[in-house]
Formats: sequence, structure tokens, C-alpha cells
Amino acid sequence: MSRAFVSENTIGAAADALPDLPQSPHPNYVTPQGHRLLEQRLAAAQMRQREASGGAGDPAGQLALATVNREIRFLEARLERAIVIDPAQAPADEVAFGAIVEVVDPAGEHRIFGIVGEDEADVEHGKVSWVSPLARALLGAHIGDTVQWRRPAGEVTLEVAGIRYPERGG
Repeated sequence: MSRAFVSENTIGAAADALPDLPQSPHPNYVTPQGHRLLEQRLAAAQMRQREASGGAGDPAGQLALATVNREIRFLEARLERAIVIDPAQAPADEVAFGAIVEVVDPAGEHRIFGIVGEDEADVEHGKVSWVSPLARALLGAHIGDTVQWRRPAGEVTLEVAGIRYPERGG
């Protein structure tokens, strides 16, 4: 349908009816760094909200404001549910939340993964969510242990070659 046939009231109503972004059913474990990142994302969204408030009179401005309001509600809920885990309290010789783990695959290739909260996960930078299959395979392991990483492409055996925790300065 052409935009000419869409009334401004329809767009305004659609903006008001934006559904909330879904929350994860898992506990919202975060590292101290992850908590800071959530706070920074909220501050940035609040700044965009102030900027978008100036254009709230036109339909596109209403939609932009509704979108940022939805993001703010999401981030506020994530922060409210956040459970900050101090990785420095984890056993130094065991893979736990917040660990940076070096693994070796059967081909001898070394990879490093950080186990972080869902909001911190960034596979391109080697950060995996604690609820991911890789993290679940590694949690509780010690140096020298082998774990089975069940992935859609098939299982891979990984050997834990190193464990460190950045909050310990390691």
C-alpha cells in the first residue's frame, strides 16, 4: 500500500503498540565489564531518546521515539535482572563464568574463548555466552581435561590448555 494511504494516526498508533523486546529466560549473569557496558548502552539510548523527543510531532519521529523507548525498557529490565559475577572469586584452576579459556582442537589449532553474559557475547571477538553449547561444555573443566563440544556440524573434542581470569590481572 502506498504511504499516501496510511494516515498519521495509524503510524502513531503503531509506534505506541511496539511490543517489548523479549527477555532471555536465563538468569542475567554479567561480568563487571558487562554491567558497565549495559549501563553505557542505556545512557546512549537515553541520549537518543532526548534527541528523538524533538521530532515526536511527526509520524517518523513518533516511531523513532517509540523504538528508543522500547530499547530503554529492555535495557532497564536487563540491568534490573543483572547478577554481577566477580570472576576473581572463581577457582583459578577451573573454568567458570568470566574465564578466558584456551582450547586445542584435534588438528592442534589453539583458540581462546571468554565465557561471558548473554549481552556481552561477541563471537567475532571470542566471547561466548555462558548458555552457549561451547561454554556449557567447558564450564567445570580443568587444564588438561577434554570436553565434547556438541555443535550442529558435529561433535568436536577440545582439550583445555589454559584458564585465566582477567579481573585477577591474568
